Amino acid sequence: MDTPVEQTWNADESRNVAAALSWQAERQPNAIAIHYPEKGALGKPRYRSCTYIELDRLSDDYARGLQEYGIGKGTRTALMLTPGLEFFAVFFALFKAGAVPVLIDPGIGLKPLKRCLAEAEPTAFIGINRAHIARKLLGWARKSCEKLVTAGPRLGLGGISLKQLRKLGENSEATTPQTVDPDDMAAILFTSGSTGAPKGVVYRHRHFNAQVTMLRKAFGIEAGEVSLPTFPPFALFDPALGMTTVVPDMDPTRPAEADPALLVETIERFKVTNIFGSPALLDTLSRHCVDKRIRMESVRRVISAGAAVPVRTVRRMQDSLYTDAVIHTPYGATECLPVSSISSPELDDRMVDRIESGDGVCVGHPIEPNEVRIVRISEMPFARLSETTEMPRGMPGEILVTGPTCTDAYWRRDTDTEMAKLTDDDGRTWHRMGDAGILDGQGRLWYCGRVSQRIDTGKNVLFADQCEAIFNQHPDLKRSAVVGVGARGRQTPVLCIEVRGKLSPVDTERVHFDLLQLAQAHSITKEIRTVLFHPGFPVDIRHNSKIGREELAEWAGRKMKN
Repeated sequence: MDTPVEQTWNADESRNVAAALSWQAERQPNAIAIHYPEKGALGKPRYRSCTYIELDRLSDDYARGLQEYGIGKGTRTALMLTPGLEFFAVFFALFKAGAVPVLIDPGIGLKPLKRCLAEAEPTAFIGINRAHIARKLLGWARKSCEKLVTAGPRLGLGGISLKQLRKLGENSEATTPQTVDPDDMAAILFTSGSTGAPKGVVYRHRHFNAQVTMLRKAFGIEAGEVSLPTFPPFALFDPALGMTTVVPDMDPTRPAEADPALLVETIERFKVTNIFGSPALLDTLSRHCVDKRIRMESVRRVISAGAAVPVRTVRRMQDSLYTDAVIHTPYGATECLPVSSISSPELDDRMVDRIESGDGVCVGHPIEPNEVRIVRISEMPFARLSETTEMPRGMPGEILVTGPTCTDAYWRRDTDTEMAKLTDDDGRTWHRMGDAGILDGQGRLWYCGRVSQRIDTGKNVLFADQCEAIFNQHPDLKRSAVVGVGARGRQTPVLCIEVRGKLSPVDTERVHFDLLQLAQAHSITKEIRTVLFHPGFPVDIRHNSKIGREELAEWAGRKMKN
């Protein structure tokens, strides 16, 4: 039996985050690192397990194999494996080899994916057969890719298989992990592109190290916990944190379509203590639990990110857990994560009233040692923090943040980097979140909406999430979106709504009337006099939560002309 883990890995002691896996393997070698599903008879999932020592050794074999094959320090490597053992082992192997994984959300679509690969210019490509077939047929990274690795039979796809890669590693004497500098590029992570073209965020080794430390401290994560991460990139932190990862049997690109009964079965089977999921997934899961009167006894913590989490979803999820379980809703972005966080005990009735009255969405206090400032909204780039104008407490403006996870550049996007990054007199990098927010008198951060999605009527400026919180409390609404039609400075604010279920003509009129009454009852929404019913909002595929308000605004403009 393994001795209890009394210490936690100190990221400051290592320059390569892959060392966290080896550290855990030394201290809890026989503890399960991953439970992962494989299709059994009749397509039913069958789970297999891998210990920490097995995962560490497998990633070592792959790392040595990568170096023997010519994928070594600094090699940009597109990684397109499905969540499972190979995904974890290869990802840590790339870190150990000093290579630079390139992660792109497959749910963004084929054309954007091709553009991202053309921009990243990876010289290596590791993927499942389907990804390699698409690479050949669609010309992904045709000019740059030289080294190919296929998970499964090669089928004439070129390169070598993962099996062959492992054999290369088993017969190699290459050293792992490679020594890296904290400022060396560790990975390129592309944003989802939900509010613009996806951009490749440059992660350095110090950013990953800082994230491991901050996540552990912010959420009280302990080694030995069991985690169910429904978003694969977030799962990669689990081994570094000493948790057992349970890979859910679901399509990670469509979390809202996950089978809640299967998720509950998995949670109960493995006694999951930690869940990570998007607001859309938690909405589906909590509705199922409430309807079936299920309480997930083992769960101690739920973390939800990707979009603002409605209060009603948090409270419904809380009803699905035992009273001592805590739901955390951190705020951040690919460029800087985490920034701040709020827990369910903080969402008392007074705070809920403020949210539903249009104050914004409270996202809690900044997580130490992050610093947050609110500055005047501007369309201009700033090189120095001193060039901005800080807003008084309680006044909205653009959110700026600095901290150890704050990235400093986009890959080959100098103009975007210039727009999003600035430095202070101490040489620290600050990131412009592109979000509007407020700092209140207690130092809490309130999220108001995307800066690019603000509505300027000429009389007032409306921020989407502030307004939508007022309408989202209506029981017939699934969600709402406030968009601007027309040129900024002369925009007409329009309320687009998506109802839950099918309404009769009488109920449709009632809902329409109710929402107009709500709009007139609050000062920030008084200018909203148009309500449009939409059959199904455009949303991001990854989280199924971020609303495509730009697309909705175009749709609303067409509807108002008809």
